[in-house]
Amino acid sequence: MGVVQRFVSLVLDMGASLRCAAGALELFNPPSSPEENSPVWSTGRLWLLRVGLAALLRPKVMAEDWVWMVDHSIQIGQCKCLVILGIRLSDFTIGRPLCHQDMELIDLVPMKNATKQTVAVCLEDAVSKTGVPRAILSDHGADLHGATATFRQEHPETDEFYDIKHKAACLLKARLEKDPRWKQFATLSGQTKFATQQTELACLVPPSQQTKARFMNLGDLVKWGRQTLALLDDPSPLRRLGLSLEQVHAKLSWLCEYREALAEWSAYQDVIEGALDFVRCRGFYRGAGQDLMAALPIPWGDAANQLRQQLIAFVTAESSKARIGEVLPGTTEVLESCFGKLKALEDGQSKSGFTGLVLSLGAMVSTRTAETIHEALERCRVRDVLKWCAEKLDVSVQSQRRQAYGKPKCATNPG
Repeated sequence: MGVVQRFVSLVLDMGASLRCAAGALELFNPPSSPEENSPVWSTGRLWLLRVGLAALLRPKVMAEDWVWMVDHSIQIGQCKCLVILGIRLSDFTIGRPLCHQDMELIDLVPMKNATKQTVAVCLEDAVSKTGVPRAILSDHGADLHGATATFRQEHPETDEFYDIKHKAACLLKARLEKDPRWKQFATLSGQTKFATQQTELACLVPPSQQTKARFMNLGDLVKWGRQTLALLDDPSPLRRLGLSLEQVHAKLSWLCEYREALAEWSAYQDVIEGALDFVRCRGFYRGAGQDLMAALPIPWGDAANQLRQQLIAFVTAESSKARIGEVLPGTTEVLESCFGKLKALEDGQSKSGFTGLVLSLGAMVSTRTAETIHEALERCRVRDVLKWCAEKLDVSVQSQRRQAYGKPKCATNPG
């Protein structure tokens, strides 16, 4: 059982690929007997999926203090995967961000037609696993928000909470989309990336800009702008690197026009990060708005101060839904982190639609001791994984591609 535990840990904790984990076990843990062979990667993959399926099927405690985090994972193709993670308030540790092992996988539903009606049906089905939850936390996507509203008509004791990170991104988007300076800055940053990445200035290349959720990833680009401006003001580090200052100024001097704007955008980022740190560690509770006001410094600039006031008002409104003495999580970052780990594990396969690896989400949020892994493998066999995949998943895009472009078996070889 130690081999299984080490393989799963290499993949989920160390970020190793399936083939890398199998190779590492063979290299550093040679078998002590001919019968004790190291696993091939495909065997390790099935171990991972069996542990994940066991976590999905494991009976949960029926209680009234569950908080569900709900979101969709999206890949190429029509299919989305609705994921519901849960945590009981009695297990919610205040003072630190949530980690994967704090959560339970409540449901995992691949679906082609993700509407508020279909998602509401999934939420109702999940009640049979945990009971009616105390709260549902989401990013307020149209289908999720609508489904939660439908669910609450039948279960008014459940409150809906809005993830603070997505709220902050919406507030930031409302400002930057109307700011012509930001549009021009983003355009010039992209042009600079292409103009410098194959030159001696490659170490100064701006970070890539994301097309999705870009306002949730503002910090890296603004940080690059401010740090590069500092190098233009004091080029001594560039001289030590032997870089041509003439080339640096030719490619990057445009940043000087955005000095004031970068200071303003950086103040936005500081306010958002301060609010996020507060909520991810302390959650939503009665009086959280006042505590956030005291903890969040007044920033430079009227625009950033206005953003600060909006975030305080948001936390105050969401926290008013908490009962006296109750503390609830206020961000779905732990769920987003699971999605990120899933895409890293799938690597190029994420471009082929969902595969059985989506079950690894269950393994991510499991306690992976030798005893729990042994229990999981006893509960779920390979045939159970294959049955779940056959029932829940469609043919992948890559499989369809092979069928479309592959040579028919009866084709004549022209050679």
